[in-house]
Order: sequence, then C-alpha cells, then structure tokens
Amino acid sequence: MAGVGQPERATQDRVIALFRDELGYRYLGNWEYRDGNSNIEETLLTDYLSRCGYSPAQIARALDILHSEADNHARSLYDNNKAFYSRLRYGVQVRTEAGRNTETVHVINWAEPEKNDFAIAEEVTVYGNHEKRPDIVLYVNGIAIGVLELKNSRGSIGDGIRQSLVNQRAEFIGAFVSTVQFIFAGNDSEGLQYGAIGTPEKYFLKWKEEEEDNSRFKLDKYLLKLCNKSRLIELMYDFVLFDGGVKKLPRVHQYFGIKAAQEFVRRKEGGIIWHT
Repeated sequence: MAGVGQPERATQDRVIALFRDELGYRYLGNWEYRDGNSNIEETLLTDYLSRCGYSPAQIARALDILHSEADNHARSLYDNNKAFYSRLRYGVQVRTEAGRNTETVHVINWAEPEKNDFAIAEEVTVYGNHEKRPDIVLYVNGIAIGVLELKNSRGSIGDGIRQSLVNQRAEFIGAFVSTVQFIFAGNDSEGLQYGAIGTPEKYFLKWKEEEEDNSRFKLDKYLLKLCNKSRLIELMYDFVLFDGGVKKLPRVHQYFGIKAAQEFVRRKEGGIIWHT
C-alpha cells in the first residue's frame, strides 16, 4: 500500500486525524510539556459530572475515591486496576455528610455512549521515577482508558508492546496505567494489536473483521473498529474479565459469539457456542 514506510510522525498525525475527524474524539493537544498530566484529569471529569447534575460535594468525594483506588501503594497494578474498574462499571459510592444516605456517582454513561466525552492527547509526558511519554492516550470523561504506541513500519509492533510493558512497571509509570483498560500498539505494515495491563507480548491480540477490505491501512481500519465510541464502551462494560490475577480481553470471535448469544437470550432461546 502506498505510504507504507512513511515516518512515525506522519503515521501519528494521520491517526490523530482519524480519531478527530472519523471517530469524533476531541483533540486535547500535544501534552509533552504540559505540567500535571494525570490518568484522572480532574477538570475534564468535573465538567462531565457537573453536566450530569452531580453536586460539587459529590464530585469532590468521587474524585478522592477514584484517586485512592488508582494509586494504592499497598496493592499491585493488577489489584489497583481491578478496583478502579469496579468503580467505573458500577459507579462510585459517596456520602457527602454524616448521616446522609450513600449515593452513586456514575463516571461513565454505559447506556448512552455518545453522551460521554471522548478525547485524545498525544505525547503525554508522565513523570514517575523515570519519565515516559505514551504516543497517544485515550480519555473517556477525563479518565485515561487506553494508550497507543505507534512505530515506524520498518520497525515492529513488538517494539511498541515491549515499550508498554516497561511503562507498566512500578519504577516507570505503572501508577498512570492503573486506570487503563486497553493497551494498543500498531504500525502501518503490521496493523494493530491490543491487550490489557499485564498481558505478555505473545498474548497480544489482532482484531480480524472485514479482512477482505484493503482500501486503507490495517492500523486505521482496526482503530475504527475497536475505538468506535459505542463499541469501546461495550467492550469495557461487557467484555473485561479479571480472572485469578490475569486481566483478559476478548478475541474477535469471542466478541461476536457473545453478541450472537445475547440475541438468543433476549428471545429466551437456547443454543450452543462451538468454541476452541
């Protein structure tokens, strides 16, 4: 395909345009020199929760709980990620005054994906014991839920995966990825692979859908498939599994198999999924 072999910067510019113009994400900018980059961008999340009608007291308490779940030094990255995911999926239980009933602050609108605030930033510098800079970070309502490492097509997606695995170590920026649900790596020649926090390189997955369509880069095609707003929200809500210390995401046939099974359940019909 024409364009394979172009510089990494050109690929990144094209991917940013794809998120902005085709997927409808807001572009927050280049955050290489921005101070205070966080996996919970308080201004963005506060704006979203305010639009949802939550009070300043509810929002402040929810932010405190989210930060404590994401950055609990007594727990592993897996356990922090699992605890934080529970808050994402089921909401944050808050009590603003002694004696008052507990209320639930929902930080993601699962039922109406388009009402969430989807955004990306590039070159997001994060300061841990060692500075790291993910190429692109995906935010939903100010919460970092995805990181994407892009490589030149002359290199390997494996380089991007290994870079993400290093970033997850505590001595690097493990605290930042505690909120992240998807780790992406891609280039123009090999396409896109995805995994979760802790996924070994050999278990990173490829999303295979409409394989006969070669009208554009596979990287672009599968970013459009996986990061479509409705599908991304659906994947987070229905297809994330924490299983005995391992976080798991679905393979493409598992996703479509479950989608088909859901239709049978809605019709109150039985069936068999033949799965290997």
